Amino acid sequence: MEQITLSFPATRTLQGRALAGVVGSGDLEALFVANTDSTLHVAITTSVDNSEARWRALFDRLTALSSLPGGTLTIHDFGATPGVARIRIEQVFEEASDA
Repeated sequence: MEQITLSFPATRTLQGRALAGVVGSGDLEALFVANTDSTLHVAITTSVDNSEARWRALFDRLTALSSLPGGTLTIHDFGATPGVARIRIEQVFEEASDA
């Protein structure tokens, strides 16, 4: 298992917390806890070794397409594809925006 910690500038504020996905399904679980910080802190636990570059590229793409919220995003990955990872991250942000 690899532990990856990333930080990205946040340009929007959400409230509450949200969960998307289930790691036990062989997929990916994302838990977001909002705060008023101007940074999105990301903690990833993944079964895929040497995947930090893939995660950085995914968040670079998310940043280019949309603004990231301030808070803490915890991801438990069991080898999800980048497409599934993006969907789960977007779902958790959307759920938090509705909280």
